[in-house]
Amino acid sequence: MSNGSIRPAIALNNISKGFPGVQALESVSFAVEPGRVRALLGENGAGKSTLLKILSGIYRADAGEILVGGELVDLRTPKAARLAGIALIHQELQQIPELDVAQNMFLGNPLTKFGVITDRAAMRARAKDLLSQLDPSINVSAKIKTLRVAQRQIVEIAKALLGNARIIAMDEPTSSLTPVEFEKLVSVIDRLKANGVAVIYVSHKLDEVFRVASHATILRDGKLVANVDLGTTTQDAVVNMMVGRSLDIPPHQSHIQNDIVLSVQCLSRGAHVRNVSFELRKGEVLGIAGLVGSGRTELVKLLSGVDRPTSGTITLNGRSVAFSNPRAAIAAGIALLPEDRKKEGIIPLRSVAVNAALPNFHKLTRAGVIRNTELRSQVNDIARNVNLRPLDIERSIRLFSGGNQQKAILCRWLMAGSDILIFDEPTRGIDVGAKGEIYKLIEQLVTAGRSIIVVSSELPEILRLSDNVIVMRAGALAGQLRRSELSEEAVMSLAITGKLAA
Repeated sequence: MSNGSIRPAIALNNISKGFPGVQALESVSFAVEPGRVRALLGENGAGKSTLLKILSGIYRADAGEILVGGELVDLRTPKAARLAGIALIHQELQQIPELDVAQNMFLGNPLTKFGVITDRAAMRARAKDLLSQLDPSINVSAKIKTLRVAQRQIVEIAKALLGNARIIAMDEPTSSLTPVEFEKLVSVIDRLKANGVAVIYVSHKLDEVFRVASHATILRDGKLVANVDLGTTTQDAVVNMMVGRSLDIPPHQSHIQNDIVLSVQCLSRGAHVRNVSFELRKGEVLGIAGLVGSGRTELVKLLSGVDRPTSGTITLNGRSVAFSNPRAAIAAGIALLPEDRKKEGIIPLRSVAVNAALPNFHKLTRAGVIRNTELRSQVNDIARNVNLRPLDIERSIRLFSGGNQQKAILCRWLMAGSDILIFDEPTRGIDVGAKGEIYKLIEQLVTAGRSIIVVSSELPEILRLSDNVIVMRAGALAGQLRRSELSEEAVMSLAITGKLAA
């Protein structure tokens, strides 16, 4: 498992973990040497999160052993894991919204005693120093709730760097970072490697995995499929090992028709959206690209009635509209699948059936009584069409993977008859197999005549899906690109400089 005579920073030998009715991990082994990055790959449900929770002391393994620096350790609690030199950056942000950035970074840190910070000046200086390596624009005195998702993710990374951890596990650290911000993270990881830190890197983005990691451990259904050298394998081979099958994702085909279904003219809201104009045609996939903070999400919130513009017009199928709230936009046929799926898109404790029916209950009631049989029949039919897995619409939506939660939200808008679907980060936190299914569903939707707007921080995703792309910069429209003009260089040039490179 290790390279030559180098002692691994951490080694896992035959780790197993079971839950009632589920064997989450079965005899998984791998090692990471100091100064190396090992990717941990697999579809949702493969066992990655369980393994990370064992490493961080949240779960205890049923069998197997963990060695840190060659010494056997008992990671019975999160504190034991920290003392062993292991830090975990969680996929779900572990933050207190009302505290400021520095306070969040120092929760549980040695500069606190009995929960009370003993040296505030030192705390803020240290926080500022760490954040300057990642994003100097983040104010350590700002409340965490005022930051964008990407900035909050960066704060989590900085928090993990506070201690002198020798093993850092990163669970989807770039789930909402732009390519520019990813490059900052790469620089930080390079510094960690130079200092002998071992990194375990979990991500569904294989492009960045091949950029960051030298080796990968691949899991499927809780079992170890392979430990591979990424320098001698391909992305296709890795995908095949992850999913156990070849993913057949057809190339994008244009289904644009002549009808203009949405026309936006000089739309503005403060500094976040400034004089934006574009058109969307029937059967079109329109991509919206730009750096985080460029106004992409703010723009689609105006289109979906979440926020109201201060000026400009929205014309829907030739008729001027003004949405006072999301309900008005939904009634007009515009639906938003939000960026933060768990916070803004679902009611976690309710079933798929209830979540799908949320905007449709008025259609399914008679004399104030919900017609549950018809509701379940409609949701079940649509869930089958989008390949919801498992096909159990009475199951709590929180128990589904990210990809299947996204499918459940899509069920909602298909059931509502929405003609314009806005996907804000459609595959954020979704594994490679489910990502392919979401792409296929988008292709099916435009083939059927619906129109799609896709906001994404992943340039390959924008290039893969879009007929045309608008690029945002500092709240304004930096440029528009037809499919024949699309390239990562063209999009990034517009996003960073506001003009195309010569």
